[in-house]
Amino acid sequence: MPVVIKRHSLLIWLICGDLLTLLVVSIIGFATHGEGISWRILTTFLPYLAAWAMTAPWLGVYHPELSRDARQTWRPALAAFLAAPMAAWLRALWLNRAIAPIFVLVLGLSAALGYGVWRLLWTVIVKRSKVYG
Repeated sequence: MPVVIKRHSLLIWLICGDLLTLLVVSIIGFATHGEGISWRILTTFLPYLAAWAMTAPWLGVYHPELSRDARQTWRPALAAFLAAPMAAWLRALWLNRAIAPIFVLVLGLSAALGYGVWRLLWTVIVKRSKVYG
């Protein structure tokens, strides 16, 4: 039996999934450095969230038709990769630290992978759902 989703709530679910994806990518990043879950995750999560908010709309990642098309998952992946330098810059300003180029590359690639996987999953969810309203 398909899940029933109201058309106006699609965007809310999509944004919640994006936030969760970013949180998971941040947690995995900290875990790979042997750090536990703490408030310090916010030092990556919040700057990246701001950079994502400034980058993603320009690539149409929240356009209703594009977000439902599996062939368009390159858009959020590219937006995630392009948001990484701005996120690293914002993080460096916040922490008063230098920007490590490898951090920018790893952040961009891991976020692009995370968003690519999430958005592919999203297209499957939407295709199997009954959207109305």
